[in-house]
Amino acid sequence: MDTILSKLNEPQKSAVTQTEGPVMVIAGAGSGKTRVLTYRVAWLLNKGVDPFQILALTFTNKAAFEMKERIIELIGSNEARNVWMGTFHSIFSRILRAESDKLGYSFNFTIYDKDDTKSVMRSILKEQNIDNKVYNPDFVLHRISQAKSSLISANEYANNVEIQAQDKSINKPLLGMIYQLYVARCKRSDAMDFDDLIYNTNLLFRDFPEALVRYQHKFNYILVDEYQDTNYAQYLIIKKLAASHENICVVGDDAQSIYAFRGANIQNILNFKNDYPELITFKLEQNYRSTQNIVNAANSIIAKNKQQIAKNIWTQNEEGQKVTIIRTASDAEEGSTVANSIFESKMNYQLQNDAFAILYRTNAQSRSFEEALRRLSIPYRIYGGLSFYKRKEIKDVLGYFRLVVNQYDEEALFRIINYPARGIGKTTVEKLIVEADQRQMKIWDLMQNIQYLQKALGNATAIKVDEFVTKIKSFMVLLKTKNAFDFAKHIVNATGIFKDLNDDKTPEGISRFENIEEMLNGIKDFSEIEVNIETGETQNNIRTLDEYMLEIALYANDEKDTDDTRKVSLMTIHAAKGLEFPYVYIVGVEENLFPSAQTVNSRTELEEERRLFYVALTRSQKKAFITYAENRYRWGSLTFCEPSRFIDEIDSEYVEYIGKPNSFGSPWGSSQKTKPEVKLTGQAINSFTPREKLKKLNTILSNSAAPSEENTDIESLQVGMEVEHLRFGKGKVLQMEGSGPNKKATVFFNSVGQKQLLLKFAKLKILS
Repeated sequence: MDTILSKLNEPQKSAVTQTEGPVMVIAGAGSGKTRVLTYRVAWLLNKGVDPFQILALTFTNKAAFEMKERIIELIGSNEARNVWMGTFHSIFSRILRAESDKLGYSFNFTIYDKDDTKSVMRSILKEQNIDNKVYNPDFVLHRISQAKSSLISANEYANNVEIQAQDKSINKPLLGMIYQLYVARCKRSDAMDFDDLIYNTNLLFRDFPEALVRYQHKFNYILVDEYQDTNYAQYLIIKKLAASHENICVVGDDAQSIYAFRGANIQNILNFKNDYPELITFKLEQNYRSTQNIVNAANSIIAKNKQQIAKNIWTQNEEGQKVTIIRTASDAEEGSTVANSIFESKMNYQLQNDAFAILYRTNAQSRSFEEALRRLSIPYRIYGGLSFYKRKEIKDVLGYFRLVVNQYDEEALFRIINYPARGIGKTTVEKLIVEADQRQMKIWDLMQNIQYLQKALGNATAIKVDEFVTKIKSFMVLLKTKNAFDFAKHIVNATGIFKDLNDDKTPEGISRFENIEEMLNGIKDFSEIEVNIETGETQNNIRTLDEYMLEIALYANDEKDTDDTRKVSLMTIHAAKGLEFPYVYIVGVEENLFPSAQTVNSRTELEEERRLFYVALTRSQKKAFITYAENRYRWGSLTFCEPSRFIDEIDSEYVEYIGKPNSFGSPWGSSQKTKPEVKLTGQAINSFTPREKLKKLNTILSNSAAPSEENTDIESLQVGMEVEHLRFGKGKVLQMEGSGPNKKATVFFNSVGQKQLLLKFAKLKILS
């Protein structure tokens, strides 16, 4: 046991060894949170605790897998594989499959992903003749998700006077009815969406107390990762499961609670002590990730929040360079400045692309950085882009697998009933839906009755449907006799998918074919690992396709890009949580962008935005840059931008300011190779507040920056003149307005049409 503790600091050791009673571990950014969770499980196993009595809940499958592998290394035993460790959704899906009959589901119920739920919603809106522009499917599904996370059933939603009044106030009075239809459709398809996995677990424990008691006694020790990200429904399940033994340990950081839009409730961690008066709290305050300047800068920001658990994050790492704040003229210049910085840093300091990350508040901001990186031939990836299991050809094959496992899965049925084409088109499917509704039958049951089919569809079409049913039934016979790989390969061949994709020799067709090949490779690997999904025990039985579907339904939802090519990472700050990079650029740090305009009128929302900024800054290990643009295009118009209040909140001793640099590339700040155009002189710079520094610098730059060569004759620009723009090419001036630095010209360009340009940034060259 001493070996396990040897690599831990004193607070970590205390958090690991205090196994009895309620424990809360407040783990600051970069303080070794995952290590504490991992070592705590290893400590329990070394003490002789039965692994089947340990429940460890995480928010990603990747985290659970890595923790299990590390525990195995620590204790030198495969016992860790028997720990109930996984995401909330994966663990609760195991419980629900074991108890599915109590809630009226089969053991093989389907788990719908986001694409499936959107398809269901679109179908419902179309059948009800509801305008999907008014009732946007994404909005409706978000509303339903919020209701489920708050444990509000469809009937409760539809009959709640206050909720109905709110829906009417936003001109969406049909939301309650749509929610009811959605729930009925999923139930009819023997399917649950991801919210249902949490919602139905609450129903199970509420309505079947004997099931709750069984799991309370099963799990003697409960551990919860990222507790600040739990919602009300998750909180309630955890509280119920821990009620018997109260050996519960939650780990998290209130300063990194940034998912309120997903239903996360920061009060769960702030008020945890109210649920457990005998709570013991440990604080992990040593940061192992970042330099002292970054840690101190981040501390100075988060200190402005009122709702938080007091802590003092510190580090023994080197002091490091100051956080660099860069002012640029426009969003386009911001993109090129960051790209040039990355390019020069790579060349000058032999850095790899994956040392850099560009973090932004909204996805829409990526455009200027993508364009700038492409121009310099710097490879990049959008983190969280289209994942492997979201690609059409993969979902088509999975549709067959799903239907073989669960014949009542209507989304799978509708997806593949006419792929590859077999003469069962959209009209036929609509007739099947109508006939099934009239007869109050499930569609699959209707499709098995040839007489009903002939009456509804006519003899020729009925035969085609019957042949499809026969094919699916032939697959069903093999489900439990073939291993997952052999069976999957059989389905791909027998359905004609293999031939359909192999015949397409376009680059896109070849890519789709290779994706199917890779999918089969993954199923082959799965087939050769003999572990029982339900118990976690090793076995010698074959692994079947239905077992594969249970696993992949959960893993596909949080899959990350597996491309190993070294690239610059571009992502939203929300997507960056849990990651770290040597050099981080936090871009677009402007009022009404970050913080968002929707958050500045509420202290609660503004504090979450500040926590988001804190998360962004603490992703950086060696050097952090903060950039903002003076002007940014919004809905086609160039608007003036004010630096974010968050810049103002960083203690001035931890930052340096750069205006419009001639050459900016050093990741070590202005002390090496950085040449800002203008320096503040006269009054001591440290006597200014951060915002005064920025305003002073902006004023000096505006007044003293020399005009570019292209703008030499800009004062003589007149309506009717021919001009040339670096990006838009040649054009003609149609209109002039404004004066001084706000002077604008409306120009018609041959390549892109009419544009309105702010002349101090346009860099127009007068041709005639």
